[in-house]
Amino acid sequence: MFKNTDFFEAVYGIVRLIPPGKVTTYGAIAQALGSKSGARMVGWAMNASHGLADVPAHRVVNRQGLLTGKMHFNPPDDMQRKLEEEGITVMNDQIQQFEQHFWNPSLAIQIE
Repeated sequence: MFKNTDFFEAVYGIVRLIPPGKVTTYGAIAQALGSKSGARMVGWAMNASHGLADVPAHRVVNRQGLLTGKMHFNPPDDMQRKLEEEGITVMNDQIQQFEQHFWNPSLAIQIE
């Protein structure tokens, strides 16, 4: 699906597929793109995505469900507000019942 695209665009393509009320991680996106050690690059892509209204960046968190990207939102509590609007409970910058909300792109989509 994203094989012949720029890495950042491939990341955004996956993020656009995350259903409301679900989240995924930087590492899960990297793994889905065939770059197991590319979580940091996914983070860079997400940092650059905030001008793209169609990329739901608030749905990407770290592997423990922490809102590590919240400082890139304006205001920073906007990430938590958007997640809570989708029915996700966040306490102390961490998604509660993370496993219940986790969306695994490797299982959900087929990358060609």
